[in-house]
Amino acid sequence: MTHLRQDEIWDADVAAGYDTPGEGMFAPEVLGPTVDRLVALADGGRVLELAIGTGRVAVPLAERGVPVTGIELSAPMVARLREKADDAAIPVVMGDMATARAPGAYTLVYLVFNTISNLLTQDEQVACFRNAARHLEPGGRFVIELWVPDLRRLPPDRGATVEVSEPGYLLVDTYDVLRQHVVSHHVRFDETRQARLGRSPHRYVWPAELDLMGRLAGFELESRHADWSGAEFTATSDSHVSVYRLATS
Repeated sequence: MTHLRQDEIWDADVAAGYDTPGEGMFAPEVLGPTVDRLVALADGGRVLELAIGTGRVAVPLAERGVPVTGIELSAPMVARLREKADDAAIPVVMGDMATARAPGAYTLVYLVFNTISNLLTQDEQVACFRNAARHLEPGGRFVIELWVPDLRRLPPDRGATVEVSEPGYLLVDTYDVLRQHVVSHHVRFDETRQARLGRSPHRYVWPAELDLMGRLAGFELESRHADWSGAEFTATSDSHVSVYRLATS
């Protein structure tokens, strides 16, 4: 799938089924701490969301009085956002999060829910850090939420792991460890013999590699926690929220 453009992956079918109000990543216990932390980090300033999608985070953030602008590649995802908020409430620049430029300067740029892994090369991921830096005021922050690859679960002679197995849903990840690529296979099924398959490619990034990308763009790591509520990040954490601070001069 790595030959596909991102706008081909995030198409109308994906956008139509992306929102799950009250459940999954839209559950209050997931979304609430995310918004609370971003409000605090914004510190009263303007914020920019890279890959704003359907506005899962941007809409409640704007409802809290934070001025939010977005960058997004997928027109169908923005169409869903526009069902919740118009352009005056949440302006969006159409384009790639690694290169597109939004007007003005911001105190905070954020990139949530593993989205930097949608960029499939190291060069693109470094460019994303640099694009975040271009948008920030001196001393501004760039926040990334990202999963930690657990290759310990991948036997030497196997190329896949079962990540989720529950009624009606199966998630299988297949790995290319040479290129740090993983394709997530989302299988949804019911009592019949039929099933629906959705797939998405990613480039996984180790925390130390992410920190080096930050340094290349002029950032210093300010903090890293295991979740948005501030839990300690440890060797067994399966994800992290990392806050990078741009140099003041």
